[in-house]
Amino acid sequence: MDQPAGESASGEPEQQALFGWAETAPEQAPRQAFRDSPQARRMLDVREVYAEPAALDSPRGQQIMARLPGVRVTEVDSHWRIPSLHGNDGNIGRWVRIKTETLVLGVKHKLTTRPNGRSADWIAPGPSNGCAMACAYCYVPRRKGFANPITLFTNIEAIVAHVRRHVRAQGPKTEPNQCDPEAWVYDIGENGDCSVDALVCDNTADLIAAFRGLPTAKASFATKFVNPDLLALDPQGRTRVRFSVMPGDDARLLDIRTSPVDERIAAAADFLDAGYEVHFNLSPVVLRPGWQRDWAELLTHLDDVLPARVKKQAAAEIIMLTHNESLHEVNLGWHPRAEEVLWQPEAQETKRSQNGSLNVRYAQDVKRESLRRIQQLLATHAPWLRVRYAF
Repeated sequence: MDQPAGESASGEPEQQALFGWAETAPEQAPRQAFRDSPQARRMLDVREVYAEPAALDSPRGQQIMARLPGVRVTEVDSHWRIPSLHGNDGNIGRWVRIKTETLVLGVKHKLTTRPNGRSADWIAPGPSNGCAMACAYCYVPRRKGFANPITLFTNIEAIVAHVRRHVRAQGPKTEPNQCDPEAWVYDIGENGDCSVDALVCDNTADLIAAFRGLPTAKASFATKFVNPDLLALDPQGRTRVRFSVMPGDDARLLDIRTSPVDERIAAAADFLDAGYEVHFNLSPVVLRPGWQRDWAELLTHLDDVLPARVKKQAAAEIIMLTHNESLHEVNLGWHPRAEEVLWQPEAQETKRSQNGSLNVRYAQDVKRESLRRIQQLLATHAPWLRVRYAF
């Protein structure tokens, strides 16, 4: 039967739209991705790409290049051997500009997962090498020489498949350790910063999605860059973000082009609420006049501003500075002030690292006493912050 005029199917009187205005809220414009923002372009404004042909032909390579219309591309045989970048000491004066404007695309041929047992159980094959940030103590450029822009590996499907196979081969974790009481922890960002990589492509998103489906494992990466796009990746507790923090004076001198330390700390609650596990790297601890006072202030700030839900699940790594003579020489060419605190021969000694490189670290007695002191500062100013690993 026809319903009476002016009456809706529910029997309620039909409401007339006043003045012809729609009664529904206007559609919201889609949120702009942070990687398309002016802030992101200040970090990474690619003007030149060096690429292996296979990387350009891959789906990920094509996705990256579609976001870089008109950018000059130079094909290279190997992402490791680019004469105009690697070993060219004329690049020292352009250290930061190269990081901002140059991108390298390669294929990662050797897919291996290495045991670690310190910060993570395993070091996964990373999706990148190098970084757009310019921390003066970074170990990655030691292997490249005079230039260290981001190299992205475009065979991400192979990397993800390798990690899945490795996780499944381990089975459940049967004994807790300092890495995690229940899950196998895989560091996915050993030689880069996954938050910065996400400005360019979806490698980070793909790895986070993969670990979302691996209930016996967690991804883990350290970062000094707050990228809000990561909040939408739904990690469901299977990815650990480790925000690296240090006193503000140290960060302004040494953490070049990174997010301010206060911003990293302020982002912790947002990342926890988005489904990440959030830890902190107290890294690196640089010994210089006033270091204990400044670390006490930083730890007090953490205690003052972090909400209880962040503190309840947080843990920390303490990592003392490691330096390198060749990096010292590079830094003298572009940032000599940093070397005034990083290079301290009277307090440092030479030591060969796990990967075979010859580095400079604080002498054992100096390091031992400094670690003891910073743990005392933690007990006093942030007793809730459990130390998971100290090195």
